[in-house]
Amino acid sequence: MTKYKEYFQKMLDLNKKLFDDFRALHDKYAFNEGKWQDEFNREGEKILTVVREWENKLCRQSEKAGYGNYTNSLSEKFRAEVKKQFSLIDNVGLLSKNDSPFTIRKIKL
Repeated sequence: MTKYKEYFQKMLDLNKKLFDDFRALHDKYAFNEGKWQDEFNREGEKILTVVREWENKLCRQSEKAGYGNYTNSLSEKFRAEVKKQFSLIDNVGLLSKNDSPFTIRKIKL
């Protein structure tokens, strides 16, 4: 098993409850994005924090070994592995339709 897959599996195993809960929310969000966007953002931030932490561990390990040139590619492979499991992870942080900070007022002529 490659190193990034090992780190990915360790991340899932050590944070099993967090990822299991997020999996259920992810599936709900896939069916109805508008309804679950706010909760998906809150829980997704926790998941992204854990993912970044493990990604940094993986890249630091490679940099210590003298393979600093390859850490970008390694990071992309790790993120791709996350995206295989959670295909909508990139939607974390999107504004829901209700939270739009911009409003355009109509001018009555």
